[in-house]
Amino acid sequence: MGQVEPLTESFVTRSAGETRALGEALGRVLAPGDFVALLGDLGAGKTELARGVAKGCRVAADEVASPTFALVHHHHGRIPLVHADLFRLTGEDDLYGTGYDELRDSPELALMVEWADRIPGAIPADALRVQLAQAEGEPDRREVTATATGSGARRLLDRWRAEVGAPPARAAPVSSRPASASPPAGRRRRGR
Repeated sequence: MGQVEPLTESFVTRSAGETRALGEALGRVLAPGDFVALLGDLGAGKTELARGVAKGCRVAADEVASPTFALVHHHHGRIPLVHADLFRLTGEDDLYGTGYDELRDSPELALMVEWADRIPGAIPADALRVQLAQAEGEPDRREVTATATGSGARRLLDRWRAEVGAPPARAAPVSSRPASASPPAGRRRRGR
């Protein structure tokens, strides 16, 4: 089967609450078999987005924290959701010893992984990569770029975009082309 062209969408949040709300919209459309990689520097908002995703999956808010020390948290809400954090792992051998492959490949749960880009092979070919970045000089603003790299992830991104209220996306290669000059409030288009 041919490779699916990546699909990219960018959003902007202006507070931790907006970041959680964006995540909540993703959680409402997340389905078993979906893989979401949360990427970004320390303090970029990955855990806030993850809390929103969990809320959208109807997981109790007090159950959701960054799993940095436990590595993996299993949540039971609308769907089985596993939240993992690979920050403390040093390589593929560490990852192999966790049983991560079974989680990553399970069609029965959704997997959301922070720091997935730290370990080669941790992100499957069909994944939604969500990159969060703090805007320079604006401590509360986050630029959130979602890239779908497979057909399942494209369907997830389409569902998320519809849940947020974004117009239909067009496939475009991931590039460094600038976003449109005047994006709608709350999101920024890229690749048009």
